[in-house]
Amino acid sequence: MKTAVLGGGLTGVTLARLLHERGDDVTVLERGETIGGLCRSKTEAGFTFDIGGSHIIFSRDAEALSFMLSALGGNADRRKRNTKILYKGRYVKYPFENGLMDLPAEDRFFCINEFVRNLIAVEKGEVPPPANFAEWIVSTFGRGIAECYMLPYNEKIWNYPADRMSHHWVDGRIPRPPIEDIIRSAIGIETEGYTHQAVFSYPVEGGIEALVRAIAEPVLPAVRTGFTVSSIREEGDGFAVSDGRETVHAGRLISTIPLQNLLPCLSGVPADVQAACDALRYNSLCSVFIGIAGEVPDISWLYVPDEAAGLFNRVSFPSNYSTRVAPAGHSSILAEITCNDGDAVSRMADADLIEHTVTSLVAAGLIPSRDTVVYTGIARQEFAYVVYDIDYQKNIGIVREFCREKGIDLVGRFSRFEYLNMDGCIRSAIDFLRGDG
Repeated sequence: MKTAVLGGGLTGVTLARLLHERGDDVTVLERGETIGGLCRSKTEAGFTFDIGGSHIIFSRDAEALSFMLSALGGNADRRKRNTKILYKGRYVKYPFENGLMDLPAEDRFFCINEFVRNLIAVEKGEVPPPANFAEWIVSTFGRGIAECYMLPYNEKIWNYPADRMSHHWVDGRIPRPPIEDIIRSAIGIETEGYTHQAVFSYPVEGGIEALVRAIAEPVLPAVRTGFTVSSIREEGDGFAVSDGRETVHAGRLISTIPLQNLLPCLSGVPADVQAACDALRYNSLCSVFIGIAGEVPDISWLYVPDEAAGLFNRVSFPSNYSTRVAPAGHSSILAEITCNDGDAVSRMADADLIEHTVTSLVAAGLIPSRDTVVYTGIARQEFAYVVYDIDYQKNIGIVREFCREKGIDLVGRFSRFEYLNMDGCIRSAIDFLRGDG
């Protein structure tokens, strides 16, 4: 049976490779001129940047990690994580609860005191179950860590009020830090959080797109680029997928494209299903690229919760991931800004966003001076982050059930509409095919 996979991003090419390896006939339909989706990269003036924001290769999932590293082969560098949070002009160790010693004394006391008070209240049963993401943050970390970092950073990256977000997606994903680690970090004894990120890998050459291309290499003849799906109709025991010029016939259809792009291709979508899809929230992303002459700080990436420090929520330094993504004697910086259609950032001209970013990074001391900037660029991605609002579970359930009834399988980040990292996308493909028999 022929399988058509919609979308040639990381999930789509992983599915195609796994299907091919088991002997299936598969075609990948990708609307862009190149594969990769959010994992595409661009090279200009000797600098290579990932257009969908900073990506690194790490995972607790040994199978997914092995799959990625095996595909890359010798084109992989390993680095030790050195991640910071820019807080009141200081570099605070990441995660925040492991860097309390770096805080001003009053803030350090506030964080420790509120963590202990909250922990006692939780153990005494005085803290009710959280009803939203903001309440979950406070009940997990205490009011100090919540107000100093967790709430401002999360509202900046999600571009949405934390008290209107669901907390189901972090239950079990982010544990309450042990009291021993909080005390150790507060008095200056080194502690480590998120140890699965302590060492990460990255392609030596080609940016993160090199990973997608390595995975796709055995199935590249089956990938059709420039194919924008405009209609999908049921046809006997299968599907007819058209871009308006050509029709591809397949016995099975797997979609990895955003639900917001899939549903318009289908006829007879019920009003309640369309309304549920329209209500699903997501963020867009502006990635600002900066190449400089000279060096950047010895930091992997930097979280920026303070609105006054700049519109960006995260700044990464790709030239610290690989020596071959910037010309000799030069370094690179990638700043990420989330936005939504119609808001102030989405309305800013590219040149203005670049100017704001350069000015802010110079003010923060992350760029030595404006004179060192030798390259700038920008890329915008409509679909970047899934936002779990309070109504998410209800709405996604309606859309998934409709697609299930249509016989369309959904796999990956924006097709399942889940906040999946790269390893999560690969895991979703592996699990799907295992369940497929």
